[in-house]
Order: sequence, then C-alpha cells, then structure tokens
Amino acid sequence: MIFRAATADPADLDRAVAYPADGPVPALPAERIREELAAHRIRPEWIWFAEDEDGRILARALWWGRADSERPVALDCLQVREGVAGPAAVAAGLLAAGHASFGERPGYDMSLPRDWRADPETAAAIAWRRAAAAEAGLTREIERLRYEWTPAAGTAEPTGRLVFREGTDEEMLDAFVRLSHGSLDLATQNELQLMDAEQLAREDFDFYLGCPGERSWWRLAHLPDGRLAGLAVPSATPYHRNVGYLGVVPEQRGQGLIDEILGEITRFHAAEGAERVTATTDTVNVPMAAAFDRAGYEVTEIRLVLETPSR
Repeated sequence: MIFRAATADPADLDRAVAYPADGPVPALPAERIREELAAHRIRPEWIWFAEDEDGRILARALWWGRADSERPVALDCLQVREGVAGPAAVAAGLLAAGHASFGERPGYDMSLPRDWRADPETAAAIAWRRAAAAEAGLTREIERLRYEWTPAAGTAEPTGRLVFREGTDEEMLDAFVRLSHGSLDLATQNELQLMDAEQLAREDFDFYLGCPGERSWWRLAHLPDGRLAGLAVPSATPYHRNVGYLGVVPEQRGQGLIDEILGEITRFHAAEGAERVTATTDTVNVPMAAAFDRAGYEVTEIRLVLETPSR
C-alpha cells in the first residue's frame, strides 16, 4: 500500500474531488472541496491518499487550515473505501504519513448527529475512526455541542446588571487569566496541565486575534460598581459569525451573569445583520449549555474532537 499527498500528478485534485462523499459520517461534497481549494483552506499537500499497487484509491484524508496557515489546523475528512479490510489500520497509516509530512499532529474534528450512538452504522464508522486516530497519537477525546442562533430566536434586552466597555490588551489578557481559573472547559483544563494561566491567556488572545472577527468587537463586562465580572469576545469563522470566547470571573459565578454576557454577544452580532451565529461548548459544561438554551440557541450537531494530549 502506498501513502502519498495529492501533489504528484495534476489529476490528483480531480481524483480527490471525485472521491465519493458517502457513508454515515459527513464528508465534504465535491463543490465544497473546490471552494475550499480556491480559498486556500484545503491544499494539495494537505490531501493524502492510500493507494493499492494498481493506483486505486483505498482511503482519503483531507486536512483544513486558515488561508494564511503554514500548516493544517485540523483533519476534516477521513474515509476508507467500503469493503477494504482493516479500515482502522489503513486510516492509521494514512494519518501517520500525513503527520510525518506536516511535522505535527492536527486534531480530528468530526461533525455528527446528536443520536449517533443509537445508530449502529454510524457508531461502527466512528469506532474505526477513533481507533485509527488513537493509533496515530490522537488519544484525547472531547465531545462538544454545536449551537446555532438565528434571528427568529430574538435577542434579550439588556438588564443593566453589567456594563460593557472596550479594554486594553493588558486588561483583556488579565481577564483571560482570571477566567481560566476553575473553568469547566475541558480544553482549558488540559492546557493548564501543560502551561501556566498567563501563557494560556496569551495563546487564547492570539488565537482570537487571528480569527476573522475584529479586535474592536471585544468587551470587558463590569458590575455597576466597577468590579470585573467577565469577558465577551464576539468572533467569526470564514463562514459565519461566532460567539467566540465568553466567561465570568470565579468570584462572580453562580449569579446568572453568563446570560448577560452571552446576550451582549448575541445582540452585537444581530445588530450587524448576522443571519446565523454559531457556538460550541463541551457536553460536560452544563451551565454554559443551559445558558445557550435560555438564549434561544439550538443544538445542530455533536462535535467529536480527537487530539494529541501534548498539543
């Protein structure tokens, strides 16, 4: 079996696009792949094939990144042709080859229906993908709820419980640090095992600074007496507006202030004419999920994230 990137032959891109987007795990359709290639978010060197000796494609992996990314950010599609024996082993070899080329192991982000565990075909398709990812070093799993707001849900009126204002970079960094303490977000908990809160704050700051949203959108949330209550970072993806980052400082949690901060972000996007606002939170982060529910956000899918613990 041969593992290679789609760069050896001009026909490789056509073959990559033509590969069937079938099976119970959603894969990018041909039109979407062409759009992503044109936008430089999928690139030939980020498309990998597993081929037999006759050149027949047995498996395909598509990695995705931002238009200005030097390396891929995440694995978007992983497929093995139906009937291939040992799909987990084939997929693991494909991932290992791609990772060796990239010099790192991007996470695998799967979009799934909420009831995926109840469907035997989907559960089986996820099982070999999880096994392949684990074999390739992506052993940490996080399950997330993907939410979506549309104008039909409306927006809550400000209550006056919080005052929102712009902040300096130093103030924002301090807020990121304070919000990380006691966070229920699993990614935050995992990262704090590898670095201190100040370093994580800088990484989070830089990440959102690099998103399509504007730094001028960010707001600090204060109580009327001036004490910091939290942070609101409306953001965007290459496709739509996004909640981004939000939270309440530890000493003010448990008072419903997260509703005020989420409401501010939603109102901001609505005022800008957003027809859709997306958000995600871990399934174990029950308070955040409840806040999205109260604000009229609806769960559209499950995100299963597989990544290396050392990221």
